[in-house]
Amino acid sequence: MNLDDALAQLNEHQDAEKAEQTASYHKAPRVYLGVANPVINDLTKEWRATMDVEQRVDLADALWETDIYEARLAAAKLLTQARIKDDDDAWGLIASWVDDFDSWAIADHACMAGQKRLIADPSRIDHIETWTTSEHMWTRRAALVITLPWTKQNHPKPMDLEIRARVLGWAASYVPDRAWFIQKAIAWWLRDLSKHDAPAVVAFMDQYGAQMKPFAAKEAAKYLK
Repeated sequence: MNLDDALAQLNEHQDAEKAEQTASYHKAPRVYLGVANPVINDLTKEWRATMDVEQRVDLADALWETDIYEARLAAAKLLTQARIKDDDDAWGLIASWVDDFDSWAIADHACMAGQKRLIADPSRIDHIETWTTSEHMWTRRAALVITLPWTKQNHPKPMDLEIRARVLGWAASYVPDRAWFIQKAIAWWLRDLSKHDAPAVVAFMDQYGAQMKPFAAKEAAKYLK
């Protein structure tokens, strides 16, 4: 599978009306094909089955560089896999995309791929921490989205608890940031964590809740009794 073949398959499923709606919704200036997400899922599943890791990394890189909305989603999906042997190149490519983030959908798909690589090697959290002081809002947001798996453990190991506390520290440092997407990301992290570690979220909200935007504070506390 090469770039031309991949783009040809995506183009077979173009929908001009959906493309216009998607462009209007996301607002980021790029080409939109209007290909439905389940279609992209099916295509990338087929591609993964015929390619080794090196080939997938190369194709993902090429798809990303087109800056076509659906091609960037496909690039992320090509690398969204729990187990990838010798995954340094895959991780390096995913991490390199962060500076290009400019819409939540592309960012979230890339971060889902990144979550798998971060779980595979939690030491990569040190690299993620460098994102928290970026001037690029989407990079700062990505630090919370890519670490969401640490909100979901019912029985975290000591290392997981350390990472959880570390990310909560990042979230606390973000509270003064009034950007809607940053506040939403804080709320998302806390809301998901509250299902598994309510006391940690209660403690966070007691200290910082009044400083958060009201919508974010409300969402963060959604599942707290």
